[in-house]
Amino acid sequence: MTTAPVSPESTTPSAVIDRVSLVLDAFDGPGRLTLAQIVRRTGLPRSSAHRMLERLVQLRWLRRNGRDYELGMRLVELGSLAVHQDRLHRAATPLLHDLHRATGLVVHLAVLDGADVVYLEKIGDRMVAAMPSRVGGRQPAHCTAIGKALLAYNSDACDDVDLTNRRTKYSIGSAAQLATELAKTRAHGVAFDREEALPGFGCVAAPIGAPGEAVAALSVCGPLSRVAFDQRLAAPVRMTAMGVWRNVEGGPQRVAPTLQQVRPLRGGPTPRPAHESAALQLA
Repeated sequence: MTTAPVSPESTTPSAVIDRVSLVLDAFDGPGRLTLAQIVRRTGLPRSSAHRMLERLVQLRWLRRNGRDYELGMRLVELGSLAVHQDRLHRAATPLLHDLHRATGLVVHLAVLDGADVVYLEKIGDRMVAAMPSRVGGRQPAHCTAIGKALLAYNSDACDDVDLTNRRTKYSIGSAAQLATELAKTRAHGVAFDREEALPGFGCVAAPIGAPGEAVAALSVCGPLSRVAFDQRLAAPVRMTAMGVWRNVEGGPQRVAPTLQQVRPLRGGPTPRPAHESAALQLA
């Protein structure tokens, strides 16, 4: 007795939740996927896969770039517990606590999602309650120091920035102003926020990643009276960012030392060796 061949469609799950899981599991690996690749990996009918993908994009579980799909930040927003198991988070957490103890300011870790930053961690003491940021929450990137540190090395995301979306009267409101701020960030390796996200508060941020890249960023934030917009904070913030990337990469050999080369900030005092020495202790 012969057995009829089993078609791919007959072996695919019929329950919606199983199909969603099948689609998300297809992204288990680096890079983006096309519809054709997802159909091959899941065995789902092309029309069904397309409808499901577009719905997942609407729900922000996935993100579409042209004809390619990739995982969306909704997974981070709904899974803050999973974030704590993330490689970047594990690599950063001890150094974030060190930075908080050294500065006494609130420390953030964030990644870029479109034109927004999404916070992966927030560490602080009594000042935490005064700041509306939260793990899994988001802010317009151009309104924050941590967002500028990310936008400076992610030019495609700049196209999505809505400059009419301002948090305070000091928020960036023009393309020229944004371009100037991002150029300064690339030149000095550090970004500032002077009451641009929250009245009365300032932040200093630095990108995390290989030279010329930013996979994430970290910042210190607090009342303007406690935030120094010079090397007193810029140096330890940048050194901490380098230390996080060392941990992510598994060792200092993958990080170019020029990533943390201290350059004089325009309008700021010349850094003293003592400041650099204190910063090195944090890394």
